[in-house]
Amino acid sequence: MSSRKHDRPKESPLKLLLWTAVAGLIFGLIQAGSLLEDLARTARNKSHVHRASGDIVLIAIDDASLRQVGRWPWPRRHYADLIDRVTESGAKSIFFDIMVSTKSDAEDDRRFANALKRSGLVTLPTQSREGPDDGTVRDMPPLAMFAKHTKVASIAVRYNYQNAVWDIPYAMRNGDSILPSFPAAMAQVEGKPGELFTPDYSIDPASIPVIPARNILGNQFNPTMLRGKTVIIGTTSETLNDTYFVPGTGKLGGPIVQIIGAETLKAGHPMHFGWGPAFLLALAVAFAATLSKRASIQNLVFGGTALILLIAPAFLEANLIFVDIMPGMFVIVILAGVMAWRRWRSGGLVNAISGLPNLNALLANREGRSQALIAARILNFAEIVATLPADGERQLIEQIVARLSVGAPRRTLYQGDDGIFAWFEESRQPFANHIEALYALFRNPARVAGAPLDLTISFGVEIGSNRSLANRLASALVAAEEAAHDGLKWKYHDPETLQEASWRLSMLSQLDEAVDKGEIWVAFQPKLDLKTNEVVGAEALARWTHPEKGPIAATEFIAAAEQHDRIGKLTDFVLEQAIRAAADLNKKRPGFGIAVNLSAKLLSDQGLTLRLAAMLARHGLKSEYLTLELTETAALSDSGAAIEMLASLKEIGVGISIDDYGTGLSTLDYLKKIPASEIKIDQSFVKAMLDNRSDRLMVQSTIGLAHSLGRKVVAEGVERRETLDALIEMGCDIAQGFIIGRPMSVESLLKRISPRRKSSAA
Repeated sequence: MSSRKHDRPKESPLKLLLWTAVAGLIFGLIQAGSLLEDLARTARNKSHVHRASGDIVLIAIDDASLRQVGRWPWPRRHYADLIDRVTESGAKSIFFDIMVSTKSDAEDDRRFANALKRSGLVTLPTQSREGPDDGTVRDMPPLAMFAKHTKVASIAVRYNYQNAVWDIPYAMRNGDSILPSFPAAMAQVEGKPGELFTPDYSIDPASIPVIPARNILGNQFNPTMLRGKTVIIGTTSETLNDTYFVPGTGKLGGPIVQIIGAETLKAGHPMHFGWGPAFLLALAVAFAATLSKRASIQNLVFGGTALILLIAPAFLEANLIFVDIMPGMFVIVILAGVMAWRRWRSGGLVNAISGLPNLNALLANREGRSQALIAARILNFAEIVATLPADGERQLIEQIVARLSVGAPRRTLYQGDDGIFAWFEESRQPFANHIEALYALFRNPARVAGAPLDLTISFGVEIGSNRSLANRLASALVAAEEAAHDGLKWKYHDPETLQEASWRLSMLSQLDEAVDKGEIWVAFQPKLDLKTNEVVGAEALARWTHPEKGPIAATEFIAAAEQHDRIGKLTDFVLEQAIRAAADLNKKRPGFGIAVNLSAKLLSDQGLTLRLAAMLARHGLKSEYLTLELTETAALSDSGAAIEMLASLKEIGVGISIDDYGTGLSTLDYLKKIPASEIKIDQSFVKAMLDNRSDRLMVQSTIGLAHSLGRKVVAEGVERRETLDALIEMGCDIAQGFIIGRPMSVESLLKRISPRRKSSAA
């Protein structure tokens, strides 16, 4: 079957986008996500909770105040007393959030009217409440005998099924007049009738100053709490049913909602843009996601957008900018879900852009197990696709497929991500001429939207094996990468790479035999005393020369030995050789020291101290000339047994050095705990100290710290004369590195320290 005729997905992403947009529009218009919207906004409010300004004080008619007076409604003489005392306290304005639209006892009404006249600061409410009954207005103005001495404002709010107030008007039209809302009047801002704002429920209701009404009536309050303040008098008792659900808090009195509204307006002009912006953003992002047919990119785009829609409004709402996100989230969730379902339904075997079978389909092809596998890689595919218009990637792939199909029109091509193509061939077919012919076709640029595009391609061939198709495909792709790296048109998979893997698995078993066969030997890297400019010691380094593979990197076999607890035999061998060499070197240069790396894992070896003492005695080397450099210092952080082992080594006179200082978990407490006589600064800091100020400071501070603790400092990795000069200036004790000397045999080191030859780093 020709790959170019492979069935393409019938579903159009743009058609899906259109239907999702229509569904999202309906979702938004009918407010289907209002419950989720409220929950999301409530959660966001918790992320930026802040206190009220304290400029508005509530005189609360609470349960205790109700019990003190003993009846409701209160006789209006009590209201008069409240107005008089609040006025006498120096309040700036008074908002009376209790309806006085009907007559009561004549004397009480007269006393209340006189109190309003004396005050001149009071604003009375008119009842114009909007709720689930779709804006039905019930006007209940205050009695004329009261209103003529006061201002009048609306306590209208718009509440939902939860009795939660999410919208408050700036003003209400009352016949021919316009009445401000309580929050607008308290905040002294203006707005058009019917214009709504969203209260900022991130204001902590508990931070609003509250004085029980009984305290005012009983003169048990501090008048300074009211001086210069805006005061609202209202009920907070749930018994009186003047309560609302405050999102994130629960039921609170109506005056609390009015105060939160006023505090919101005092902070700025709230702007509510509705669900349009988030909806349009989601559509734009969804459209962009459909342009890329790669599932990973689509998932990243959809997931990132959903995260932005959930988090970004919190930052906006902290600045009184409100947006609704649920219609946008609806678009993202529906599109992401449907596209994921389509990919799952197709079994993940078809490339969504080209309609070619993908690499999953290749791995499922049982017939291919007996055939050769060829992989082609367009090396600059991603860079080219990034510059193409919407349908450009499909056009590009069609041209690539047309070229790869030359000479074999019925060949089935498999397409992977990032410009990977593969196919099967009969193993007996000659590959070289055909692949080179295909390579030549790609010398001519492709053309997309009239623009020439140079394609860089390489080929890899896996001739056939008993391994899985996944392993064979990986081998073919590696061969293609190697061909590109080596400047070749194509390359066979090299079975030597498999042999390398087999070698790594057998290396540990061969390491023990290498010690016995003499394949392991010890090299010595000299150390320079920076005060005397003489070589005063060396570090013993294990080396492995394999009879077939030649030199094996120490980092490779030592790390493996440590990880698999095979380091003991190797360390004993290096110690024996190093101590023997140090004894010989001391005959030429008395006081010559030798350092040997010691794995922290060996500090649990109870026989180490005895073996070490026996080696020193056997070769006649004073223990003070042997230093053990601790590797993997992090392993010592909480090991009491390891510290005891170090102390016992210290007792026999062996020096302890903290190796690779600066790369692990070393702290001042750790340095004080370890009985070390020397600190060795890791070469990564030493090599970079001339170019990096922080590395230079680290080296300098380490030298100062070590000297303050009475310890010497060794700097390893010294390769430049300028670095050596800087270390001398800092007061470093010893340097080690290529400028001093590379690792060498003991014979070469003996010649180096010969008294007839002056030793220096010059």
